[in-house]
Amino acid sequence: MNEIKNIKLTDLVSAPNNPFKITMDAEMERLIESISETGVIAPIIVRPTDNGKYEIVSGHRRKYACEYLGIESVPAIIKELNRNEAVIFLVDSNLQRENILPSEKAFAYKMKLEAIKHQGKATCGQVVHKSRDDITNEESGRQIQRYIRLTNLITPILDMVDEKRIAFTPAVEISYLTPEEQQMLLTEMEYNDCTPNLSQAQRIKALSIQGIFTRERLTSIMSEQKANQKERLKIPVERVRKYFPKSYTTTQIENEIVKMCEVRWRKRTERDAR
Repeated sequence: MNEIKNIKLTDLVSAPNNPFKITMDAEMERLIESISETGVIAPIIVRPTDNGKYEIVSGHRRKYACEYLGIESVPAIIKELNRNEAVIFLVDSNLQRENILPSEKAFAYKMKLEAIKHQGKATCGQVVHKSRDDITNEESGRQIQRYIRLTNLITPILDMVDEKRIAFTPAVEISYLTPEEQQMLLTEMEYNDCTPNLSQAQRIKALSIQGIFTRERLTSIMSEQKANQKERLKIPVERVRKYFPKSYTTTQIENEIVKMCEVRWRKRTERDAR
């Protein structure tokens, strides 16, 4: 079945455990503007469910844009897919997007690998989405494994990776720590207002593997002065959190504070120039 029909948004359900987040970013704003002007040109992909609804396989962002605009139905291609086929289709279609968070890639690759294993295949190389247009954009099997390692991070540290406060490679090393050790590391990072570089992350990982991880050893590594470390202004998030939307990350809060400082500086400069 590859039938195309208009489906009411109320008859659509999201794919379970969808790793791709929907946020009102610049990319979403462009999509909403496009749909408001020309409608949904590319039909979403769905599969029928047992209760008469349709599960979205590809098109969650288009559905969100339609909801935002008050559009009640969307064109959809109905495909007969089993659970594993639907997961693979979901991951492959979203990996073509321009901006994808490390956490999204991590859980998406993990889901696809598990789906492929259920189909009787088991190599990370088969997780790679093969693009007909640009084969060079494929992730290597080794890189896939490294992304999947990120799913072992506790949520606050994984958020820091998404916010680019922790680089990808050190984050992979940190993923080998136990949740309890990661929590201790998080406390050290917050206290010292710093994140581990690759060398520090590798040594912290070695402590864990050797069974000699202690708070004292961790503190000793994290308190090292980095050659390129810059002086930082430290403001506890709790002091300013109430002034920003709850959905804001610490990076967004920091950016907004900098913008407010820039506005204040311009006003003062203009006043002094009079």
